Amino acid sequence: MTPTSAAPSDDALLILFANGEQAAARELTNRLAPRAFGVAMRVLGDRAEAEDVAQEAMVRLWRMAPDWQPGTAKVSTWLYRVTLNLCLDIKRRRRGGMARLDDVPEPPDPSESAAEHLQQAARVDALQSALATLPDRQREAVVFRHLEGLSNPEIAEVMDISTEAVESLTARGKRALSRALAGRRDELGYSDE
Repeated sequence: MTPTSAAPSDDALLILFANGEQAAARELTNRLAPRAFGVAMRVLGDRAEAEDVAQEAMVRLWRMAPDWQPGTAKVSTWLYRVTLNLCLDIKRRRRGGMARLDDVPEPPDPSESAAEHLQQAARVDALQSALATLPDRQREAVVFRHLEGLSNPEIAEVMDISTEAVESLTARGKRALSRALAGRRDELGYSDE
């Protein structure tokens, strides 16, 4: 890969990895692992679990690389589906009555600027708390659409539902989030301008 060439597609990188090119694995990991982590973090709300899910999703991607059929699905869509399934497995286990010892969030990094960091952290916490109140399917659709930037057809494929169902879930989820956050505008530093 020369610096002047266009970046290879996810499909091409996965095939290169399957053929033994470790540099392709690094590049694909740099592209996709942060997005898998972001989805897991937003769905689960737990950093440690999200890191584990993202790592496991990438491991599964590497295992299936030799069998990948380009053009059948997008690599990122496949990875989102695996990530979501792993998250759902964790949520099912949680409902089974397992006690959670590490529900306390990690303290903020003290090296960042104080006022802006605290304001942003409050906004992230408020959004995460509001997301946690949504029904699972609404939360998943909202996360994929508005936080991960997937198109409705991509979300439909990941969630194995129709595009119309995605539209309905995201619309209801956005309304519920708006209601949940409406009384916190001043607290979160949003003016009425």
